[in-house]
Amino acid sequence: MSKYLEGKIALVTGATRGLGKGIAVGLGEAGATVYITGRTLESNDNSGSLRETESAVTDAGGSCIPIQVDHSDDEQVRLLFERIQDEQGKLDVLVNNVYSGVQAITDASRKGFWESEPNFWDACNNVGLRSHYVASVYAARMMTQHQQGLICTISSWGGLSYIFGVPYTVGKAACDRLAADMAIELKPHNVTSLSIWPGIVGTEHITQLAAQMRAEEATDAQSSIFREGYNWETPLLTGRVIAALKADPTVMRRTGKVQIVAELAQYYGLVDQNGDRPVSLRSLRFIIPFAIPALRKYSSLIPNINIPWSLLLLTTLNSPKI
Repeated sequence: MSKYLEGKIALVTGATRGLGKGIAVGLGEAGATVYITGRTLESNDNSGSLRETESAVTDAGGSCIPIQVDHSDDEQVRLLFERIQDEQGKLDVLVNNVYSGVQAITDASRKGFWESEPNFWDACNNVGLRSHYVASVYAARMMTQHQQGLICTISSWGGLSYIFGVPYTVGKAACDRLAADMAIELKPHNVTSLSIWPGIVGTEHITQLAAQMRAEEATDAQSSIFREGYNWETPLLTGRVIAALKADPTVMRRTGKVQIVAELAQYYGLVDQNGDRPVSLRSLRFIIPFAIPALRKYSSLIPNINIPWSLLLLTTLNSPKI
């Protein structure tokens, strides 16, 4: 990989495992110095740790600085950015990825929101939506001083369509709005703010969900996407896309908008870890085999044409609960 981000300083929050780990590796292999945060510095139970992510970034040829941070504590977050300022004097990329709602979502699976405790909301949106705002405040203070920077807030298709429960989808819609509204105020300072939508990413949580669906022998079309790993992405693809965004001199034209990882990968000519290039979840190549599983083996023959947002919205009104 070309070191086109050499000299750039990036921060990825929530990078002990999953998507955050892949993003850190993608930025590191492009040459950035990557700060990573999480609550677990060392781990002995295979649940992921900052040290493991540090090793993965180093193996990819990057430089990584792990910092143990609890993003529910604003003072720890303030000290994090103070340290980056003292050590580097700047911040070029912030990736708002940290999220603590995975276990809460799993526990509330197939329940109505009224059947869960009210703190289900906080579990989904405190270390998530709120922590993204707090980190963006401190990042923007550094970036506006230098009149440059990129803030990527990790969201999902849950901002458009019901999935995983009410607090999750409302929080993701709010992440999209957070990125859009920050963009308005940051644009005069040459700082770009984007909402990033990965596709179906084969994280530990999604892999576990797929195993559960296989065990339950779920047969509906939506479940089969998870069971079979159809059109999955690895976390690394999102990292490579964010690295390409930072290197793009015209990235400001995208500010305030939702950016779909698979579509950006196609635009920038990027491939995933296995050399494949998954298609967007709004592509006919995904939608048709999703609806008719028997056509999956012929998916390469289906045009890779993306459905306009206005039409896609009509298809999501009666989305089933996963």
